[in-house]
Amino acid sequence: MSHPHAIERLFVAITAARDANHAASRTAQLLRSGRTKMAKKLAEEAIEVIIDAICGQREAVIRESADLVYNLVVLWVASGVTPAHVWSEMARRERLLGIAEKLPKDAAKSSALPKRRKALAREARRAR
Repeated sequence: MSHPHAIERLFVAITAARDANHAASRTAQLLRSGRTKMAKKLAEEAIEVIIDAICGQREAVIRESADLVYNLVVLWVASGVTPAHVWSEMARRERLLGIAEKLPKDAAKSSALPKRRKALAREARRAR
């Protein structure tokens, strides 16, 4: 897989896995597990990247980053988000702040935050 189209190819493959035999496809199993489980997997991978980076384990950071990207794209598929949606948001931010800047927390917050928290609570109850 090579950049810049690797994430798009990954997205297509993960989308196709939704309908795959869940016994044969770990991706299909993950997609059927619910967004709460997917989010936990994403968080676990992020923590592994962080730990490896702090410990100076370059090769481990590379491997775990690939896992992190995979789990992020799985969550995108489950959430109805496409790479194009993310690229559009990145382009919007670049126009506002430059490519190497992140939106300040105040600008990133919206009235949708309470709705997201309620949805997360519902998903967590459903997963139990």
